[in-house]
This record gives sequence, C-alpha cells and structure tokens, in this order.
Amino acid sequence: MLVLNNTSTQPVIFFLTGIPGLPSGQVWISIPFCLLYAIALSGNSMILLVVLREHSLHEPMYYFLAMLSTTDLSLSLCTLSTTLGVLWFEAREINLNACISQMFFLHSFTFMESGVLLAMAFDRFVAICDPLRYTTILTNARIALIGVIVLIKNVAVMVPVVLFVKKLSFCKSLILSHSYCYHVDVIQLSCTDNRINNILGLFTIFFTAGFDCFFILLSYILIIRSVLRIASSEERQKAFNTCVSHISAVAIFYIPLISLSLVRRYGHSAPAFVHTIMANVFLLIPPVLNPIIYSVKTKQIRKAIMKALIQKKCQI
Repeated sequence: MLVLNNTSTQPVIFFLTGIPGLPSGQVWISIPFCLLYAIALSGNSMILLVVLREHSLHEPMYYFLAMLSTTDLSLSLCTLSTTLGVLWFEAREINLNACISQMFFLHSFTFMESGVLLAMAFDRFVAICDPLRYTTILTNARIALIGVIVLIKNVAVMVPVVLFVKKLSFCKSLILSHSYCYHVDVIQLSCTDNRINNILGLFTIFFTAGFDCFFILLSYILIIRSVLRIASSEERQKAFNTCVSHISAVAIFYIPLISLSLVRRYGHSAPAFVHTIMANVFLLIPPVLNPIIYSVKTKQIRKAIMKALIQKKCQI
C-alpha cells in the first residue's frame, strides 16, 4: 500500500463524499442545502448590518449577538464551496494543505461560537443578577476584550491540532466521510500512529466546548437562583423571557454537537448517509436558526430589520 506524507513527491489528495448511497439524488438534495446556506448567509448578514447601523442597538447584548452572527457567517462560508461543489459538480478532490486549512477554520469558528455563547450567558447573568452595574461592568472596552480572548483562545488551541495532522502519513485510500474536512475523519485515514492526535482532539473539545458548556450551566444556575428570589411572578417571567433566545441558541448548538458525537461513537449500525446528514445539520442548523430566533423573540432586532427593509424598499 502506498504511503503518502508531506515529503513525498506525490501530493496527498483527499476525496470528499456527498450523500452516501444516494448518488442519483444529490442534485435534488443540493436544493435544500443551497436554501439553508442562503438563509444562513442572508439572515446573519442582516443581523450584523442592523446591529452596526442602528445606534439603539449599540448595547452589550447586541454586540454579543453581532459576534454570534459573525461566527455563524464564517462557519457557513467554511463549508459552502466544498459542500455545494460536491453536490453540484462532483468536485470531490481536495489536497492536504487545503483540507487542513478548512479543518482549522471550521473547528476554530465552531469553538468560537461556543465561546460567544458563554459570553452571552455572562451578559444575561450580569443583566439579571446585577442590573445596576450592567453598563459599568460590560463596557465597550471589556466587550472588545472578551471578543479578542475568545478569538485568541480558540485559534491557539487549534494550531497544535493542525500541526500534528501535518506530521501524519496517509495511505492511498483517502476517501473522507463528509463534504468537508473534519479532524476525526482525516486522522482516521492515517497509516501512522494517531493516538496523540486523538488525545489532542479530545483535549481541545473539553478545553473549549466542554469548558464553555460548564460555565454556561453555572451561569443559568445562578440566574435561576436570583430570579426565584424576585417576589413578583410577572417580574420573574420578564426576567426569564430575556434569556429565551440565548437558551434556544445554546440548545441548537450543543444538542446537535452531542448527538453527532454519540452517533459517531455508538451508531456504527446506522446507514452512512445518516452520519453525513447529521454532520451537515450540526454545521447548518445554528447559523440558520439563530437569526430567526433572535428576530422573532427580540423586539428591538425585529423593529430594526423591518426599518432596514422598508428603507431599502423606498430607495428602490
């Protein structure tokens, strides 16, 4: 069996996979995928635009929402070209460097989303538990610092991951399970010992998404304890309503992530297309649903979007 690595004269080429077992239906399946990408890109762009343009939305909560939309937008763009390329044009080949680059950005933005959700949980904690100091705690400088910390932390943990992938050697059969480069998927094709890569990958998940998930849960335990102390049921309901959008965003990020992990480890008997669809759902559902949830549940965002649309219509 031919072994390929970075020093080989023969380049390492991976082959992406569309929907296994449904080759004839890939063009039709690409239609809902294309629609989901269009919704994700347009929805998050609209959220980002109205937050930047409307001075009434220049508040900590909406700055964090803009960060979430930026992350979702970037996450969608990471896989757009390869997914639609495979489904539309059977463009399955991707070289090692391009694959590693996509893997780096894909996982970095995924972990950044988790970090932004933690920042938004902190925002809700301060707003409910210490409302009088809300504006003094969450200043513009501190919000920018939080954004920089989320960016640097997640990029820093991904650098060793991709460097160790570069050290692997690969066999001739290089067929990936998805239409994009996923870390676990790539290292499983290695002909050399990949235990360090597996350990590093697990450490990265626990240090990012696991760490963030723990502190999000802790934030909501403290929020619930604080809200239950409020005497008026109307005020309690109002306080909880301010968290509904964020709780929904957390759910649609972590539930598919946990489900995908369980299916990859214990769902070996499931058809291959189930794994592929779940992997794409994990990447597309948060960018698609987050703008919809915040537009429906947040009155200020809804009004700003309607204002922007009316202005655009009048200009036409």
